Amino acid sequence: MLSGSTLSAGPQSVTTRLMPVSKANLCVTEGTIQEFPGQGFSVNVPKMRAYLNAYTQPMAEAQFTYFGPTPNEAPLASGEMRRQFGLKLRAQDACNLVYAMWRIEPESKLVVSVKSNPGEHTSAQCGNRGYQNIKPRRSSPLPSLGSGGTHILRAEMNGAEMKVFADNFPVWEGSVGPDALAFDGPVGIRSDNARLQFDLRAGKPLKPQAPGCRGEESE
Repeated sequence: MLSGSTLSAGPQSVTTRLMPVSKANLCVTEGTIQEFPGQGFSVNVPKMRAYLNAYTQPMAEAQFTYFGPTPNEAPLASGEMRRQFGLKLRAQDACNLVYAMWRIEPESKLVVSVKSNPGEHTSAQCGNRGYQNIKPRRSSPLPSLGSGGTHILRAEMNGAEMKVFADNFPVWEGSVGPDALAFDGPVGIRSDNARLQFDLRAGKPLKPQAPGCRGEESE
């Protein structure tokens, strides 16, 4: 189970609102996640998708170390080759969720996107349709990320307002719009073609029931 802001909130005050996530509470829907000593996780597969089997506050944080590309690489559904790692918020299902993605290659940047497909819930129904990249109200460049580099990525929502931090500095702030409020769900993680070690923290549980693991599905 869970073991356990705003631009004005300091790292310490935010940390007290986040709780460690164990592998037992992760529903892995694509790829594999391995545990390693120290209660962390490792990923060495081209595609990894997972979400937390608990309804929590819409905030998540990952401290991760990037070790370069995976031995085998796979293109996105669009055909583009991309290396990235990110957080999911309000992840209702494969068709409706909010992303904060740290794109590593071919271009380093932070991208917030909403995937919205009303009435559709499985990857067979929506595929890679419904993505909208959201323009920030304010943004800052990401830190340099090279092989062996360790960084912290945190995303949090308050209604439609979203803020993303890298190494506790704000890098994205804006509204994700009403489409992102038309669905709700747990937080999660995603990687593409990136070899990583990381730990994950999430907001405190909001509901006693859990969403349950849905089995394999792509995003």
